[in-house]
Amino acid sequence: MIKVSVFYPYSQGVKFDMGYYLQKHIPMVQKLVGPALKAITVEQGIAGGAPGATITYTTIAHLTFNSVDTFQAAFGAHSTEIMADVPNYTAIQPIIQISEVKL
Repeated sequence: MIKVSVFYPYSQGVKFDMGYYLQKHIPMVQKLVGPALKAITVEQGIAGGAPGATITYTTIAHLTFNSVDTFQAAFGAHSTEIMADVPNYTAIQPIIQISEVKL
């Protein structure tokens, strides 16, 4: 299993429309990539690691697929459409990491 993590770094004053993200963007991604997507979670940052510290990421999404090839085939066919939707909920440039799930 692999996990595709999408990190949206926090920046003061930069909007992130969580309602749009959860109600429009994520369902669109789920529909486009179809059954290749095994699981998805979305996290909203609420605090930094130390008391009073600012969050590092405003939002993190984790998408689980069976393999990198499966992800690339499912996402690649729709990447232009998916990425074109980003400005509808934020101006933040997402950071993407693909990891192998070990535990």
